[in-house]
Amino acid sequence: MSDPVATTAVQVPDRVELVKRAEGLRELLWEDAADCERERRVSARVISAMTGAGLLRLRTPRRYGGYEADMRTLLEVAVALGRGCCSAAWIAGVLNAGNFVASLFPPAAGDEVWGTDPDAACALVLGLPAQDVEQADGGVVVSGEWAYVSGSLHARWVSALIAVPTAEGRPDIHFALMPAEEITVKDTWHFAGMRGTGSNTVVADRLFVPRHRLLPYLPVLNGETDGTVDPDLPYRNSLTGLFAIGLTGSLIGGAEAALAHVRDKAPSRPVAGSAYRDQTQSPTFQLDLADATSKIDTAKLVATRIADTVDRYARAGTNTDLHVRARNRLESALVGRWCREAVDTLVTAHGSASFNEANPLQRLWRDINVGSRHAGFGMGIPEQVYGRALVGQDPRDISFIV
Repeated sequence: MSDPVATTAVQVPDRVELVKRAEGLRELLWEDAADCERERRVSARVISAMTGAGLLRLRTPRRYGGYEADMRTLLEVAVALGRGCCSAAWIAGVLNAGNFVASLFPPAAGDEVWGTDPDAACALVLGLPAQDVEQADGGVVVSGEWAYVSGSLHARWVSALIAVPTAEGRPDIHFALMPAEEITVKDTWHFAGMRGTGSNTVVADRLFVPRHRLLPYLPVLNGETDGTVDPDLPYRNSLTGLFAIGLTGSLIGGAEAALAHVRDKAPSRPVAGSAYRDQTQSPTFQLDLADATSKIDTAKLVATRIADTVDRYARAGTNTDLHVRARNRLESALVGRWCREAVDTLVTAHGSASFNEANPLQRLWRDINVGSRHAGFGMGIPEQVYGRALVGQDPRDISFIV
């Protein structure tokens, strides 16, 4: 293995610069968005542009040429990308979260992932762990399938959960870090929205995973890892708070794009069956615009609080308590809901033309309706989790994703 990229050779951009780079890609992402969903993958030139701008290095360790950016930066970059293409922003969020988890593995794993390529990206999936796991000399042999692996078409590595057998008979849940060339991607992502995320099913068939590419799951979930890469920015984040930030950023950016489109078109759109000159003259349109704008602004404010909270605990080197983690999960779900409600209002205000296939609003509407129903956000579980914490009970009795 060659020497890791020298830290001193890497210029580490600040948040302002990284967000500026993301904003600079909006036109390209917007241009390619229709092709992205038609082909069901983010285009090669968009991936190349995001990679070239360093936007997939946000959570990669500095010793490998990464930036170790904070959560606020990840959020603002994802929002900026989401204004151009929700799928591209979603992938950027997931791959940066995957790189965070990969950074917590033993150093030998980091050398394999980034030793020759600081832009190597790691997908991450938190689905049910594979049970077909056998102990082997120096590691384990794994067989299993994991669905909804966003970024599967562009990742060099995948981190997935496995149940490692123990002498006591109780399986021990670990992340297994697997090279993309040693697993199979099944084309299973045929959805109405977020079509370009490549959230397919990955399959391992008797894959040997060496011990240094196994990582206990619970310490990562609880923010109790020892993987301090930089003394000024400990990698001590609760996983669910971090994982949700990139996803919600994509939704906020998409909702902002829908709002901008509706506002821009309003002066040239009539109000059918009325005497109003255009939509801007209609009080009903004005009220709808105010309602949607308020919900998007609220979503952004709450998402920023989540990011800042995760950063504050990380910088202090302390663990996020269960009450805050439960609140973060519920508020992440609310961010998605507010974005969805805002876009629903906007397509109604714009009119039936919203659903013309040539109109980007219908794509944004579908993307946000699908993305906001991610398993981490829906089915009433976030509300139950936070409610349980509020009465002093353990929210992990409801869900392990806290």
